Amino acid sequence: MKKTVLVTGFAPFGGETLNPSWQVAKQLHGWQPIAEVEVVAVELACAFLESAEQLSQLIAKLQPCLVLAIGQAGGRTQICLEHVAINLIEARIPDNAGQQPSGVPVVEGGPDAYFCQLPLKSMLKALHQHAIPAAISYTAGTYVCNSTFYHLCHLRKQMHLPVGFIHIPYAPSQTINNGVASLGLDLALTAVKLCIQVALTSNNDDSYQTGTLD
Repeated sequence: MKKTVLVTGFAPFGGETLNPSWQVAKQLHGWQPIAEVEVVAVELACAFLESAEQLSQLIAKLQPCLVLAIGQAGGRTQICLEHVAINLIEARIPDNAGQQPSGVPVVEGGPDAYFCQLPLKSMLKALHQHAIPAAISYTAGTYVCNSTFYHLCHLRKQMHLPVGFIHIPYAPSQTINNGVASLGLDLALTAVKLCIQVALTSNNDDSYQTGTLD
């Protein structure tokens, strides 16, 4: 019986006509990272409540062995493996449902933060070995991406389910006229594939120097 890896991307938001996270995720649908494991890709609504409900329903239905959510991080210059999900929503703009929460928790009564339990250093090392610009990030923001990541970590605590979140930069087509950093979708796809394979096969995290000075 095949096991399932659930990979999610988001619908476009903030006036964009595409979201690179879904452009990457949808290409993974049906892919087998290792024997007897197949990816199911689903587009999440870029909305606080709806995305959380979608995730809960998908996990209950698919019973995945790994969940990896992908999000767009406009302005970032590299693949970002998110390490921390915080229990705070501070929406600078409304979500796609028109909701703009401010200063409220993702989960009432939940911990202030969760740390990702995936082998992030091993994932990062694999990306660097393939000359892919990447870093471990210590902030997933305060919008729908962080909210989704927090919900996943909260579910992981209840179900002992490996979960993670990856931010990718804009696609090149989104930056033609504004000079903002972008990353080709093919390279982002390769990066996510590597991360999935490492997450499925690595028993222990690597000793690999990371961290920031700012």
